[in-house]
Amino acid sequence: MRINLHRRRSRQSVTIPAVTVAPVTLPVAPAVPRTRTLALGFIAPFLGWIIAQDWIGGLAALLLWAIWYFLPPIEGPPVHSLALTFQWLQVCLGVYYWGVFQRPLETVTQSDYRVMVLLGLGCVAALWLALVLSLGAERRQARYELTRPAVAVRLQTLLSAYLVLVGAMGFIHAVAWRLPLLTQGILALSFLRLVCLYLLFRRLSAGRIEWGKLGPLLAFEMLLGFTGFFAGFREPLMLFALALFERFDARRLRHWAAVGVAGVAAFLAGLLWMSIRTPYRSDFQIDSFAASRSERIEKIGDLSREWLGSNREELLIDLDSLVDRLWAVYYPALAVARVPEVLPHENGRILWGAVRHILMPRLFFPNKPSLPSDSEMVRKYSGKWVAGEEQGTSIAFGYAAESYVDFGVPLMFLPVFLWGLVLGRIYAKLRHLILHRELAVGLTTVVVWMSLYIFERSWIKNLGFSLTLVIYLGGAVFLIDRFLFAERRRLRGARIG
Repeated sequence: MRINLHRRRSRQSVTIPAVTVAPVTLPVAPAVPRTRTLALGFIAPFLGWIIAQDWIGGLAALLLWAIWYFLPPIEGPPVHSLALTFQWLQVCLGVYYWGVFQRPLETVTQSDYRVMVLLGLGCVAALWLALVLSLGAERRQARYELTRPAVAVRLQTLLSAYLVLVGAMGFIHAVAWRLPLLTQGILALSFLRLVCLYLLFRRLSAGRIEWGKLGPLLAFEMLLGFTGFFAGFREPLMLFALALFERFDARRLRHWAAVGVAGVAAFLAGLLWMSIRTPYRSDFQIDSFAASRSERIEKIGDLSREWLGSNREELLIDLDSLVDRLWAVYYPALAVARVPEVLPHENGRILWGAVRHILMPRLFFPNKPSLPSDSEMVRKYSGKWVAGEEQGTSIAFGYAAESYVDFGVPLMFLPVFLWGLVLGRIYAKLRHLILHRELAVGLTTVVVWMSLYIFERSWIKNLGFSLTLVIYLGGAVFLIDRFLFAERRRLRGARIG
């Protein structure tokens, strides 16, 4: 069966019967009329300027339009566009918030935030340009996947694999931390759960959205995320949004409603988390609480009920905290004000240290020093004494601030551009390696999203985490893919024989 997955103009779903699986309807992303999106390119800067009451808001809105207009997905969801949008949000959110609400955020009152916002927009634009170029080259290549199977396994098998991985999460993490030489690789394998989760979201939203199954699955994942130490509900929400965006048609009201539901859920979850995370995390010092998920669920329930009783001013304070947390420019802005006036540029020392670190895998260099805390860099370059390893935490600094400290303007954008080219090639190579199109989409979606969506991640973590995902998670999916393909051929041969 020859399958054309590049028919982007079709509004129809493609029903693909596989040899060993039941017929499955997979989504084909409908095309938004380009005349309409092109018109938005003229309107967006004016709207952004009016909302933010600052010309930077207009420039940021133009970049956001370009991200979505020039980065249409090749196959699967618009993961590159959504990841860059999340970075864009971390750079610009406070500008619009200040323009609309005039709330006195710490970043606005205590830093020259506008300079750092412009530098952050420059970094996002460098990534965007690199991805436009690298993915454009991928689009012009031959349609090599036309003869490859679209579906890997039955829905029941996919659900079983997901449940097994959920049940094994505790064991996987325990084993990972007991084997320090393999910790990062084993933890990367735990992202197989996210691949399965995304494929479940994708299957259940193909054709007619099955809210009766999607809702409980998303609620379960968010509950798991809330009962962790960090905001683990974020990734399931974003994967759910990606599954919806893959089949999004701007001309259908119910598609806007589905995306709206995802957006409201993400907003409320973030607002709730900012309110309850401090009292919730304080109980993690109690061993019985940290070991008991039921106690954590009960604690989340109690704190959530208290939050629902909050008055308007308390909710606005929580909203301020959420914006301040997402708007990741405060400490970088302080660093930009001090470099090079107080401290000199590092001339590539930070980036070279990150490259050298990832070229020395701990498996072969067991005595390699541990990763330095981001808080140490924040303390040095921003001049602020922030919480660090002594308090069991780390304050993020981010690759953009590191690039500025390393090289200054304009050279700081060059390594960001090169990193975007690398991510584009990683995406292309993974697409070529995985034979089943469904597995290829699931793997590339998780790898690209996890590698690209965080603005405040340092170079050393960006490079190391992405490489680990490609090697371990990509390797695991590659082996699964080849096993399923060989099994498919064996059964086909047996049937013919």
